[in-house]
Amino acid sequence: MNKTKLCVSLLLWGMAMMASAQTFTVKVSNPTTLSRTDVPVVVDLKKTLGKKVLTLLSAEVYAPHSTERSLPVPSQLDDLDGDLIPDELAFVADMPSHSSLTFTVKCSAAPSQRQYPPRTSAFMKVWDRKYRYPYINSIEYQGRNDPLATYDAIYGHGAQWESELVGFRVYMDHRQSIDIYGKPTPQLVLDRTNFYSTREDIAEGRGCDILFAGPSVGAGSFRGYVKGQPTYVDNVEARGQRVIASGPVRAIVEVTDKNWLYNGKTLQMRQRYIIYAGHRDVEVNIDLAGLGVNEETFCTGVQKLEMENQGLITPRSGLVGSWGKNVPDKAATDLVEGVGLGVYVGPKYLRSTKEDDYNYLTILQPREGHIRYHLAICALMEQKGFKDAKGWFDWLDKWKKALDRPCTIHVKR
Repeated sequence: MNKTKLCVSLLLWGMAMMASAQTFTVKVSNPTTLSRTDVPVVVDLKKTLGKKVLTLLSAEVYAPHSTERSLPVPSQLDDLDGDLIPDELAFVADMPSHSSLTFTVKCSAAPSQRQYPPRTSAFMKVWDRKYRYPYINSIEYQGRNDPLATYDAIYGHGAQWESELVGFRVYMDHRQSIDIYGKPTPQLVLDRTNFYSTREDIAEGRGCDILFAGPSVGAGSFRGYVKGQPTYVDNVEARGQRVIASGPVRAIVEVTDKNWLYNGKTLQMRQRYIIYAGHRDVEVNIDLAGLGVNEETFCTGVQKLEMENQGLITPRSGLVGSWGKNVPDKAATDLVEGVGLGVYVGPKYLRSTKEDDYNYLTILQPREGHIRYHLAICALMEQKGFKDAKGWFDWLDKWKKALDRPCTIHVKR
């Protein structure tokens, strides 16, 4: 290519970059008297940019009063549906009481070389006989498989995700139970321990699995609800898991069930679990499709702990919680872990609450095929954490109030 053609090509490339570049602002407002840290801020990019999103490869978020030398706020672009086009921009912000902050977002069709320190992580690995455990993005099993076979085929028994404070996994079988991981100090550790903490890991402060779920709903596991009892997600044509996002500021894991024969109906289900940096709670979104699905009921909740259990159940508010101790690994009975669990369901999706032998349950009703709730956990091992049921239940009450009055987000192009 001669010099003239090269210059023209560079000029056209530069014009394309300028044409595709977009700048918009995001105003975040905290309506409450409480100061909030790490508030999730999510922008729908297709709604904001229209067709311009097709060329979007990077975005930088700048805090109010940023200068030319200011570093951008850590953020990420997430492709939720796998079409290779970013759907959402996500970052977190600290919001003083009764405050409004306006962030500037600069988009580009050029890839970014910036790397932000990871504060969340998600991954999935498979077992292999040479003990290499390769990472995978997604997997789907036929429903005819023995559930134990699909459970054992994944290293760690299912997709795992974490923030600095806490960790989770969702079992790759018909239970689809949420299991939880505690940490003495804030850190990302699951990619090393994979929920299989050794005595050395525990001694060195990397934490461990802290819950034995048994037949219960564990910590916010999604269940069917038939004849007054929680049910597993049995009888499906296929079940799968997918890692959608793995930091730096949020992690997203997806669970799918195809042709779930439930209560005489055939349903399609997608569950998404989202955790943000600095959070011990998880946002859960359930999407259901099928004839008459909005008339069906489902459930979630928290289990009763096997030792020293104390419970919280508020019939009208959809907040349930528990505090106590248990032995997560029945082969290591000397390792007793203290745990706090909580689930909050807003009034839109709440039908009732119920206590049974194993759980404090919230009974769920879909609205337009959707259910949304939040779950939260803590570990007694946390050096700067909760030390008794009262402290944990007080935190759950404040958490519920914050969820009821979220920060507002306004995007302006």
